[in-house]
Amino acid sequence: MPRAPRRPSDEARRGAYKPRVDFSRSRRRREDGLLALRRLDRDAGLFKRRRDETAPAVHASDTAPTSDEEAPPASNARPPPGSSLPPDPAAPRNAAESELEGLSELVDKVCSDDTTSQLEATVQFRKLLSDEKNSTVIRIIRADVLPRFAEFLSRHGLPQLQMEAAWVLTNIAASDYTLLVAECGAVPRLVELLRSPNANIRHQAIWCLGNIAADLPSCRDILFDHGVVTPLLSQFRDDMKIPVLRTAMWALSNICFGKLPAEVQVKPILEIVSQLIHSADEKILADACWTVYYICGGVDDAIQDVLDAGVCPQLVNLLMHASASVLLPVIMALARISAGDDAQVQVLIENGILNCLAQMLARNYPKNIKKQACLIVSNITTGNKEQIQAVIDASIISPLVVLLKTSESDIKEEAAWALSNAASSASSEQIQYLVSRGCLEPLCSVLSCKDHDLVYTCLEGLENILQAGEAGKKGEESGTNPYAQFILECGGLDKLEDLQDVNSDRIYKLAMKLLQSYWEEEVSGMPHEDDPDVPGSNDSADTVETKPEDAAQPPEPASGADDAE
Repeated sequence: MPRAPRRPSDEARRGAYKPRVDFSRSRRRREDGLLALRRLDRDAGLFKRRRDETAPAVHASDTAPTSDEEAPPASNARPPPGSSLPPDPAAPRNAAESELEGLSELVDKVCSDDTTSQLEATVQFRKLLSDEKNSTVIRIIRADVLPRFAEFLSRHGLPQLQMEAAWVLTNIAASDYTLLVAECGAVPRLVELLRSPNANIRHQAIWCLGNIAADLPSCRDILFDHGVVTPLLSQFRDDMKIPVLRTAMWALSNICFGKLPAEVQVKPILEIVSQLIHSADEKILADACWTVYYICGGVDDAIQDVLDAGVCPQLVNLLMHASASVLLPVIMALARISAGDDAQVQVLIENGILNCLAQMLARNYPKNIKKQACLIVSNITTGNKEQIQAVIDASIISPLVVLLKTSESDIKEEAAWALSNAASSASSEQIQYLVSRGCLEPLCSVLSCKDHDLVYTCLEGLENILQAGEAGKKGEESGTNPYAQFILECGGLDKLEDLQDVNSDRIYKLAMKLLQSYWEEEVSGMPHEDDPDVPGSNDSADTVETKPEDAAQPPEPASGADDAE
């Protein structure tokens, strides 16, 4: 029985929309929103740290870290490092409570002119802050001693007092009151301490600045206003010990988070990063990769600077790293690089990224990693036909089809972008390969997606496929478009008709164009399905049904295509 159309007249339907808008097609139609969609409000590599080890003895003549300094900073939390003999949990709490009761006495000592009393009280304040309670921080802040601690940072003749004051400010900056530390006058003095001859003091200053940078953009702006970048970069030396290098790289990554001021030169930063992405230490490696990721999103035209720094080959190599803490910033950095122009994307291809991505898509990687891998492929498939062919040659199409059919919704969406972009610009031979790998049915399922940009790109892909199918009519005895027939049989025509009700003028018009161009017999010249004169108009079975044995089979892939998936 012939299919009854499910739409009003073209004139009535088009009259419900605004006058036609010229939606010019762009290879980077997603690029404007790419960074906003991908940028995390608080990335996994961005956090504050609290330092709670026993204070090292600091002397003005010291130039090397003490054994206490070699304890690594906390990797993802604020609790102090564990010890072999944990203390009685009640003892510190009672001691802290008793100290808080005598807070006014400590304030008097800090504000006195006696340096011994000042140091003794500052040590006590640092110990109080080890309980990590906001209530303790609030009471100390209300005592109005932060400016006094900031002043102590300038006591160059008293390095132990400098160290303890910086330590107190580091722990307060690790709380929810970082901005108060940034605004109490401590920042210019901390930046000055980066030139201290004492390695312990420099390390503590780096730590405090890293905590400040990990907070609000306004805190980072204060750091930039006092020229933090150059003295921080000067800390990276060949003789740096691993714990200090970890802290410095972590602080640098925090400073690079967000939009960087125009006066900040990224090339010196990238020179350091290009060396540290070869580090064997996972924490240094991860923060170096986060820095690349931040720079790519925080500086205009930074992608070329990153490529010029020579980090791309190593980033691609790190896609095979065993640690998820390293792999996440690596693949996110590569995703941002893949949003560049064709020449920049070609650098990734030439460095073998597609073979790595093929393995990641086909194996059991975490969800967020697979999502980013699909995103990179989708950016590559917006390129030229040679780059689409490179994706095909890397045997990535079949894993994408599987993900589009079976994965979680957000991975499906990225896989759909990748296939839709490929179909939109592919050659006839490449379309043959895509169809032979089973992409038509999952692409038709994308038409039900709520993302209008994705639906429109999918329609463009189907249009390109159908145009290629017109050339295939000559090889069909029936003279029908084999791709149009396959779309009909897998339910794609129903979804195209459903798009007549979508609230998007450009989607409606392109869907109508496809319906009228390739399924004219099924959708034109027929009464409306709600017409009572149409027999069985309310019966869902009143549609053309094609027997499976009569289904038009998609043509075989071109002889040059790589079938090994």
